Amino acid sequence: MKNVSKALEPVKDTMAKRAVGKKKAVTAKGGRRTRPDLARETIGIDLGDKVSRYAILDVAGELVEEGSFRNEVSSMEKHFGGDTKPARIAMEVGTQSAWIERELKRMGHEVIVANARELAWITASDTKNDRSDAEKLARLARADLRLLKPVDHRTAEQQAELNVIRARDALVRARTLLVNAARGLAKGFGFRLPPAITSLFGTHASKLVPEILKPALSKLLAQIDAVTASIHEYDRQIMALAGQHKEVVFVQSIPGVGPLTALTFALTLGSAKRFEHSRDVGAFLGLRPKQRQSGDRDPQLHISKAGDKYIRKLLNQCSHHVLGRFGKDSALRQWGLKIAQRGGKNGLKRAITAVARKLAVLMHRLWQKSEIFQPFPGTVSKAA
Repeated sequence: MKNVSKALEPVKDTMAKRAVGKKKAVTAKGGRRTRPDLARETIGIDLGDKVSRYAILDVAGELVEEGSFRNEVSSMEKHFGGDTKPARIAMEVGTQSAWIERELKRMGHEVIVANARELAWITASDTKNDRSDAEKLARLARADLRLLKPVDHRTAEQQAELNVIRARDALVRARTLLVNAARGLAKGFGFRLPPAITSLFGTHASKLVPEILKPALSKLLAQIDAVTASIHEYDRQIMALAGQHKEVVFVQSIPGVGPLTALTFALTLGSAKRFEHSRDVGAFLGLRPKQRQSGDRDPQLHISKAGDKYIRKLLNQCSHHVLGRFGKDSALRQWGLKIAQRGGKNGLKRAITAVARKLAVLMHRLWQKSEIFQPFPGTVSKAA
């Protein structure tokens, strides 16, 4: 045994030296132990519409500064630019988080954008305010980045292209509002406007409107046609943008998925590499059922409806086409119809959601593999 102990002595000395080396690596000035990735300040920012609050923690986790800044580049430069040392900054995702993230990264900081929906249970408090929220974000970023459920923003170019689609959607909703207003005003006089919305809806309707209604409806109907013309202009822009994205070819190969849905899907995700597993896309778009399991209790809940609601609406529209009378026969359609048949009273509604989720997964898979849709999977053809 003595011989064995002597043989192990060099090994023990080596292990002891390594332990000392590791201890020195995680020890900061003043004797405080800290991880290497926390050898810098941590900043939490609670974004507001015009003014945002911030809280700064030093390497020891002590609150050393807090204040506010205007959501302007000049104000951000004053607080976080210049000679300011690079820090880790955490903030929640929001309307202005994308451009603020780009500016802070330009100043040399590490920026983590947190999923606000996932943080609701953490930041909930009876004394919730912007000041405390900023400090909580900083402490979460200091503790474990995984608690923030970080999200990736699109590039500025992708955001600009997606804004074309959103502007079109705003006009479509505005046209619907105008048409419904015109119908309501005419109905009060026992007159009904034409049912179809065409490019010349206002022109056709104005010819049928009685004289007593023309002072009220003439300009309204003319505005409807003007909005429709603008929508067509956006349609041409979207078709041009779709031609610039090769991934649209694979996504659009699914019957019922048009260029608008395909382009919106591609721009919403940003990159096929964003998700390693295609099944995660359904959850990202809010098409996965919520979970509230506790012990033996695991109730069936509605879908989460997280993420972008516009692409979710488009996927539901595509799902209606797949399961509708004009949908082409495919394994996807047959699978959806079986769900509708066995689903009881709400069978069709459940089938629409299930097919929409399956479409999202399938679209990402085709994009990821650069493959063309096959109605009945067998041999998959590669695109040139």
